[in-house]
Amino acid sequence: MESLWKLGRDFSKLSFNTGRGVWQGFNAMASNNKSPKFSRKIGTHNGVFHCDEALACFMLKLLPDYRDADIIRSRDLQVLEDCDIVVDVGGKFDPKRHRYDHHQRGFNETLNSVRPDLAKNKFNSIRLSSAGLVYAQFGLEILAEIIKLNKKIPTSDTLDALFIYVYDCFVQELDAIDNGIPMYSEGQPKYKINTHLGARVHRLNPSWNDPTPENEDVLFEKAMKLVGQEFVEVVLDGFNVWWPARDVVKKSIEDRKDVHESGQIIVLNDRCCWKNHFFSIEEELKIEGDIKFCLFYDQIGDSWRVQGIPIQPDSFVCRVFLHKDWRGLRNEDLSKVANIKDCIFCHATGFIGGNKTKEGALEMALQSLQAAQIDRD
Repeated sequence: MESLWKLGRDFSKLSFNTGRGVWQGFNAMASNNKSPKFSRKIGTHNGVFHCDEALACFMLKLLPDYRDADIIRSRDLQVLEDCDIVVDVGGKFDPKRHRYDHHQRGFNETLNSVRPDLAKNKFNSIRLSSAGLVYAQFGLEILAEIIKLNKKIPTSDTLDALFIYVYDCFVQELDAIDNGIPMYSEGQPKYKINTHLGARVHRLNPSWNDPTPENEDVLFEKAMKLVGQEFVEVVLDGFNVWWPARDVVKKSIEDRKDVHESGQIIVLNDRCCWKNHFFSIEEELKIEGDIKFCLFYDQIGDSWRVQGIPIQPDSFVCRVFLHKDWRGLRNEDLSKVANIKDCIFCHATGFIGGNKTKEGALEMALQSLQAAQIDRD
């Protein structure tokens, strides 16, 4: 209190113009977020950069608290100690202190262990990188910020679903590659390569024999921009294209007995990205395995397709295939063997076929179901 009183007393002795100048100086310092005293700092390592820390830094700068933060690239722990948040360096995972590294011995965190409320036991095998750790901690806020920038407001259910979608088709790949996890160990892939973004980021590093390499921090900014643009595209595609398809798929499942009394065939009124939604809705309704075929309109060919439901979203192995006698046949040859008008084709594996009409596609599905039953009997 005494120091404040002294400051006021001394300030009152200044001339009006001098006093006004001092006050304006204080005011500018307090309002200038870029001043060294008030600017937040994001710390990461210097040297060769990778996709995971580039994405981690990009995501953090989407958040209001870190939008104007300076990025400090260093391996000096004393320098990093002064940072508000540190990613991919320092050997600590401590969310309370905002330390997000994954290189330390004994680190085995996965999305399921960090966010069991959202992952729900779906992501147990891939250890998180710095990108995954930041996404796990701030992902819902990051997704909301991207969507808000596009002048839309997401619901909490939408954000929860989008969180899993973006991790599955984007962030998980970066986590796995950075941790050196092989795609295959027991037949099924542990993750999918959707972007090969890591290789493109790696090429932005200075080459070993470049006599005049570009500034490393400038190149890191380019890496952030590269991964950030692709990340935002995936988020917006998920929000604008993938998520709205859920209502289409859910209605087709709810109306399945209007298509046929068996309930084994669904019709999509709009062709959309349906497989992931199909399996999650089927699980929610506790009807796993009941549905065998999906019909949808092919706008380009002005015809209908009949596709066997796969055993998992990215598989071509179906619960029931189209009739074995039809496989590889087309047009009149197929129509004659199947005794169904207007057939177009049946794939050689039997996972999909086509007919000029919805009624014809439905008949192809029904005959295939009957043939599968006979084979089982």
